Amino acid sequence: MATKTNSADGRTRSSIQIFIVVGLCCFFYILGAWQRSGFGKGDSIAMQITKGEAECNIVSNLNFESHHGGEVVAIDESESKPKSFKPCNPRYTDYTPCQDQKRAMTFPRENMIYRERHCPPEGEKLHCLIPAPKGYVTPFPWPKSRDYVPYANAPYKSLTVEKAVQNWIQYEGNVFRFPGGGTQFPQGADKYIDQLASVIPIKNGMVRTALDTGCGVASWGAYLMSRNVLAMSFAPRDSHEAQVQFALERGVPAVIGVLGTVKLPYPSRAFDMAHCSRCLIPWGSNDGMYLMEVDRVLRPGGYWVLSGPPINWRNNYKAWQRPKEELEEEQRKIEDIAKLLCWEKKSEKGEIAIWKKRVNADSCRGRKATFCNSVEADDVWYKKMEACVTPYPDAGSSDEVAGGELKAFPERLYSVPPRVASGSIPGVSVETYQEDNSKWKKHVKAYKKVNKIIDSGRYRNIMDMNAGLGGFAAALESSKLWVMNVVPTIAEKNTLGVIYERGLIGIYHDWCEGFSTYPRTYDLIHAHGVFSLYKDKCDAEDILLEMDRILRPEGAVIFRDEVDVLIKVKKIVSGMRWDTKMVDHEDGPLVPEKILVAVKQYWVAGGNSTSTH
Repeated sequence: MATKTNSADGRTRSSIQIFIVVGLCCFFYILGAWQRSGFGKGDSIAMQITKGEAECNIVSNLNFESHHGGEVVAIDESESKPKSFKPCNPRYTDYTPCQDQKRAMTFPRENMIYRERHCPPEGEKLHCLIPAPKGYVTPFPWPKSRDYVPYANAPYKSLTVEKAVQNWIQYEGNVFRFPGGGTQFPQGADKYIDQLASVIPIKNGMVRTALDTGCGVASWGAYLMSRNVLAMSFAPRDSHEAQVQFALERGVPAVIGVLGTVKLPYPSRAFDMAHCSRCLIPWGSNDGMYLMEVDRVLRPGGYWVLSGPPINWRNNYKAWQRPKEELEEEQRKIEDIAKLLCWEKKSEKGEIAIWKKRVNADSCRGRKATFCNSVEADDVWYKKMEACVTPYPDAGSSDEVAGGELKAFPERLYSVPPRVASGSIPGVSVETYQEDNSKWKKHVKAYKKVNKIIDSGRYRNIMDMNAGLGGFAAALESSKLWVMNVVPTIAEKNTLGVIYERGLIGIYHDWCEGFSTYPRTYDLIHAHGVFSLYKDKCDAEDILLEMDRILRPEGAVIFRDEVDVLIKVKKIVSGMRWDTKMVDHEDGPLVPEKILVAVKQYWVAGGNSTSTH
């Protein structure tokens, strides 16, 4: 009898234990579901732990510091076997795919067509890694880089001979020194800018963005930076070897470009000032088409500076070794086109002339000009220039700035841009603009936790491949760095005009093609949604190889995209001598958008990689 009782008690206890276990399972399942729903405090705690672990992992596994040419070690290929990209032949060290010299010579020289973009067809694209030259080192930090460039990084001495008298560049030991001179400012760019500032209000922040056409080694842009003016400089890849490369090695914004037959890759009303210092552009030819293109990108109330021939031809025609009749006719044409554009001549002193664009069309009534279609003012990618005047936007009164007045910089950076305030960009309101700013402040704060040296001066030349409204660049704004804001030509919204209205600079580009720059010209690249955007447009491998081409050895990349996209990207770059680490979104592991951080290994032509682990 006692045995039966004990047996019954055991069964009861077993039933109770099973009931308790099942109950606990249900409780924890419900608790877990509640936390995952986002309503539980446990979720935020878990997210903090996840974020903390991610930060620890990334810092311990990736080294963002520069090591120049550290000890050479073999690549570890034991983990997996993705496609391995081989180094290109050393002759491609300075390869620029869309400005290749050999291909350029097959195009007409008329109107500089051969210096325009001519990208390789699919069958001629390189599928290898562009090597750095032997001895390559990380450029000097700004502001030292303004004055010195390591010889090994751009070993070309032709400019030191060609421009010796003009004080452009000097070769000293293992570095190039840039004294700040130029063809029109042998006494230095600072004194030259002082002359301009006597007419143009450079000091008060109203002149923030500038365009330098035919920039040489970009000394004008380099010295404007100390005055808080950001210049976009361009010059062709031509007989003046490596001039744009030198500019970027110095830490100055520049692209390979030319005024030929195609519109400049910038929006209308972008620049507060445009500049030509003996840039050799025939301003009076082609019915004034080149000046009309400058007018398109010049903001109402903006300034155009022309120094050098034909200005002051009466005193200089002998020194320039040109007939005075020819120079007189050249200046007459420029003056006539400026009147047609309704520019006001503010000054002509020595060899410098300055015009100011009127703030609106009210004072230009009755001018007999052929006007362009205003709808096409920002439609520029591979579009031919025309000899027509871009109309002003409507202004409410005779003294109102057409298109809207801008604040002085730096207030301009976060004030509402006129293009946003007017509702001219579909889907972008004042509220969405402000939300976008808050979002990017949050994202950049998270980036700085992952890579603690982003704003330390280690990264000078930064690129945002899909810039949107410029929130990333605005959140990073610092005198230690600058950002090239790229708006893809296939982007849903054309926002580059907004970026310029914020006092930032940028360019239109199609990432299915090579960018208009030399190899190794950017220290940090930000790619937000780029590979989702181009998913069905071109091969991700081609875009990543182009990123590798323009990224410096030991430079960094921040990808932000959907996790499935980043897994594919991670697999490709693992065969490109990049070290990578995936990090959760700052809002936690349940957000499908992730961050992939990468560092390009140091390696040079004929050498092995040095991993940054």
